[in-house]
Amino acid sequence: MAPRAHKPRKFERSPNRPTPISSFLKNPAPPGFFFMELWPGAGFKLSGGLTINTGRRHIVVGLSGGVDSAVAAWLLREQGQQVTGLFMKNWEEDDDQDYCAAAEDHAIARTVCEQLDIPLKTVNFATEYWDRVFSRFLSDSAAGHTPNPDVLCNREIKFKAFLEHALTLGADCIATGHYARVLHSDGRYQLLKGQDKNKDQSYFLYSLGQAALAKSVFPLGEMTKPRVRALAQEIGLPNHDRKDSTGICFIGERPFKAFLGRYLPPCPGDIRTLDGESKGQHDGLMYYTIGQRHGLAIGGPGEPWYVAQKDLARNILYVVQGRNHPALFDTSLQAFDVNWISGHAPKLPLRCHAKIRYRQAEQICVIEKLDDDSITVRFAEPQRAITPGQSVVFYDNEICLGGGVIAAVPRHDHRQEVASERLVATSG
Repeated sequence: MAPRAHKPRKFERSPNRPTPISSFLKNPAPPGFFFMELWPGAGFKLSGGLTINTGRRHIVVGLSGGVDSAVAAWLLREQGQQVTGLFMKNWEEDDDQDYCAAAEDHAIARTVCEQLDIPLKTVNFATEYWDRVFSRFLSDSAAGHTPNPDVLCNREIKFKAFLEHALTLGADCIATGHYARVLHSDGRYQLLKGQDKNKDQSYFLYSLGQAALAKSVFPLGEMTKPRVRALAQEIGLPNHDRKDSTGICFIGERPFKAFLGRYLPPCPGDIRTLDGESKGQHDGLMYYTIGQRHGLAIGGPGEPWYVAQKDLARNILYVVQGRNHPALFDTSLQAFDVNWISGHAPKLPLRCHAKIRYRQAEQICVIEKLDDDSITVRFAEPQRAITPGQSVVFYDNEICLGGGVIAAVPRHDHRQEVASERLVATSG
């Protein structure tokens, strides 16, 4: 049977109350949907028992052209909130349709707002993005690190520049399509994981503080991605099946090496094993990350080769053979630029769980103070490919406690270890 066609609909506002959400569904809500009939001032009660938004407020929603932010706007509108859409343009260096189709994104955001009968504003944060996000991305890359621009983009653009601009528009708060939740408890705001464990984005939001969370709403926090897409299709949103954005925040997915090479000139150097054997040439340490396999162009027999270390002073890329080589594993790291979401550091040492990359399962760790802005994190089990520049994020069950930027891995010198082993073997 051919799938039913879904016509876009324009939703008419009621001056007294919003139309119940169920009236926009051709069939009763699918099992697992949490929707309830909402009235101004009644609040928005979610399936998890959390109530947000009591009373009618002016909420500015960051619309990207994607399905998540569109559904977030729809949910808030159905709650009876005064909703304004805001489209941010943050990249102008090479705004072409191959990689950064801002014109298409804006057109879709405009169509969504027309259907929802809400106004759309636009703002250009290209200067702020360059100064606060991209310039640091370049400097960290030049230092041999592997930065995470999404974290910085959230802190500096989406929950700072965007929030400040929304307040000038008369907003009470902002909303985005992030899969996360905010809970106000005992006078403090907590950042909770999204209910969809496959899409939870609290990892990228760990750098937010109390002021930002107090003015932020995440309408999709109790939903799963499949439910969001199903709802978007049911109500006829034009982007219900649009592919999720990937790549660098606001810049898009593009050939990374060629893109980075436009801003950081190649700096070739040696590729060596830990015992000093030459394995070829690299184009620049900034093009490689710890644990990387592809792009090394090392042939020969045996297991694949992986990036193990970078020697910035001598411009040497060290590689090891085998995914589980001991040199790829460490039990501790140091982190700086630490942010605690509660606004104050917990009593250290602290035993909790941590992630050193977005898709990693949480790991048991102990956090110890190193100095005023730095910490040492010790793991119960060795961690593979701990990468300077990436983020380590801490959790206490559902609560995201905060995190920091990985600065260094206080490892023993594997090269010296290999040399010692060879000396012992020769002596024997």
